[in-house]
Amino acid sequence: MVRCLSGRLSTKLLNISIASFCKAQRLEKAEGLIIDGIRLGILPDVVTYNTLIDAYCHVVSIDAAYFVLDRMREAGISPNVITYNSLIAGATRKCQLSRSLDLFDEMLRMGIPPDTWSYNTLMNCFFRLGKPEEANRLFRDILLGDLSPSAATFNIMINGLCKNGYTNNAMTLFRKLQAYGFVPQIITYNSLINGLCKARRLKEARCILKELGESGQFPNAITYTTVMKCCFRSRNFDQGFEILSEMKSKGFTFDGFGYCTVIAALVKTGRIQVATEYMKEMVSNGIQLDIVSYNTLINLYCKEGKLEAAFRLLDEIEKRGLDCDAYTHTIMIDGLCKARNIKGAQQHLAYMNTMGFDSNLVACNCVVDGLFKVGQIDNAMNMFESMEIKDSFTYTSVVYNLCKAGRFHFASKLLIICLRSGMKILKSAQRAVLDGLRDSGYTAEAKKLRSKIRKARLLHH
Repeated sequence: MVRCLSGRLSTKLLNISIASFCKAQRLEKAEGLIIDGIRLGILPDVVTYNTLIDAYCHVVSIDAAYFVLDRMREAGISPNVITYNSLIAGATRKCQLSRSLDLFDEMLRMGIPPDTWSYNTLMNCFFRLGKPEEANRLFRDILLGDLSPSAATFNIMINGLCKNGYTNNAMTLFRKLQAYGFVPQIITYNSLINGLCKARRLKEARCILKELGESGQFPNAITYTTVMKCCFRSRNFDQGFEILSEMKSKGFTFDGFGYCTVIAALVKTGRIQVATEYMKEMVSNGIQLDIVSYNTLINLYCKEGKLEAAFRLLDEIEKRGLDCDAYTHTIMIDGLCKARNIKGAQQHLAYMNTMGFDSNLVACNCVVDGLFKVGQIDNAMNMFESMEIKDSFTYTSVVYNLCKAGRFHFASKLLIICLRSGMKILKSAQRAVLDGLRDSGYTAEAKKLRSKIRKARLLHH
């Protein structure tokens, strides 16, 4: 068939075939096709090499893609803006800012004027590397130059500003663009809603959600899940469940992230039975579980006291070749402690240590608290003293438990050491020590302790 075609049409067919192989990531076949085409007199053009360069950027490396650029020049074919856009995008995906800028400068030196997408790609790179000021300068260059910004340009700016914590600037830009006739897309609204939610500005996020509905566009599953998760994080559980109800009424289906968000919130609010129903629904829908999903389910099982089921999930994680994280093991240790299986918790903590996790502070806190709760006060204190790292939760827990055991003088000394070091400890724990001393007849000691607490506060304010 290739022999029957000639000239431009043959090269077009060659490019279509090469694009198909590149899409399937079979680059050796694409390269072989170029050789066969040249042998038959069908010469590659700039589109041929641009297709290869983009594929090498995605599949192999930016260096391999740049080597294709050298071959392109040797063949007497001049690169164009699409060539360099692909290379710049490839470097950006790897967060290689200096490489992206070098390619941009090289393009300018060759007399190839950048287009809007060239600037878009660099802006995205700056935002990803936490350099919003540089991204904003490029945005101004587009506005002041001969180029016309696209919807993608505005979306990159709004999303980048939100992700870098400049939500107010993103909102201001959004409103100005609307005043100039910009019609936001669903991706624009989602970026704003996500930014507002991360800034814990739930009321404004819900306003944007309402505005989205009034715009004639429809929120998608990402929109609802983002707002719902924000509600749960802010402990506005009723609002979160309202969003969930609205989402389900509109026929949206959950992904693993959505299910885990709902299950975790239900567990926190003690609605274990409902959480279990969602867990069964998630599994029956055939959703592929990741480690976050497994952690959510393990936490649910531990809350229900179904430790055997939780351990079966650990085996399943291992069989699937996934890596448990520190949170996975901490959930198990906490579950064992709550079931008063302290020996099992200590064994699991020892196993966790052998796995090389850098931080197991939360797990240690769980075991110390568990030892106190089963009456092993001396063992709890020995473990507390052996801990190299302690946080405010560690001290608060130990002080509380010492008070419950009636060891108010010991709790008093520990409280002062904690406060003098600048560590914060809950006021309720401080009151527990003071009340315990007074109720035990140690009124003078309670007064001295109150004075020391005030001095420690003044020292660190």
